[in-house]
Amino acid sequence: MVLDKDTAKKTAELLLQINAIKLNPKNPFTWASGWKSPIYCDNRIVLSFPPIRNYIREQMAHQLEEHYGKPDVIAGVATGAIGIGMLVAEYMSLPFVYVRPEPKKHGRGNQIEGFLDRGQNVVVVEDLISTGMSSLNAVKALKEHGAAVKGMIGIFSYGFDVASENFKTQNTNLITLSNYDHLLQQALETKYISDSDLMTLQQWRSNPQTWK
Repeated sequence: MVLDKDTAKKTAELLLQINAIKLNPKNPFTWASGWKSPIYCDNRIVLSFPPIRNYIREQMAHQLEEHYGKPDVIAGVATGAIGIGMLVAEYMSLPFVYVRPEPKKHGRGNQIEGFLDRGQNVVVVEDLISTGMSSLNAVKALKEHGAAVKGMIGIFSYGFDVASENFKTQNTNLITLSNYDHLLQQALETKYISDSDLMTLQQWRSNPQTWK
């Protein structure tokens, strides 16, 4: 769910501007999952542009506090959201932890890095939501540790139906600064894509597993 349309439009504009999101319907990308995709998103690029990363961290901080209240701890999902999560925590003067995909195979075997007490309220920061499985894996680890997870905030979501179902099944609230629909609208307005490109991009989102 996107809470603020102006923020969604501005975020989409900035992500396209710095090529954090690339749209190429005529020469698709291949994701790690093997899916063919006309879009590729790497929001870690935001960290290399101070004015843009400041905008993102401030919008995330304001919207998460408005929606969830001020938590005790901010948690970033490794590895993509460690940087932006820490920036949000710093801006809000809050402790920060990050969550690995799985426990370490050596040392203390931590999955959650940093100090987190049982019962503390946590908001999870994510850079990108696709199916939501890796994000919800982090939520699961936090809950098993005894944290009270208030919800998650992300920079961008593809808006897949499967992600909505996964978050609903896990009873986890999700808000994002922007999403696929706002991205396509912004890309069309700025002539980044054509009307025929728009149709291709919409078709992909409706069935990404089998799109070619």
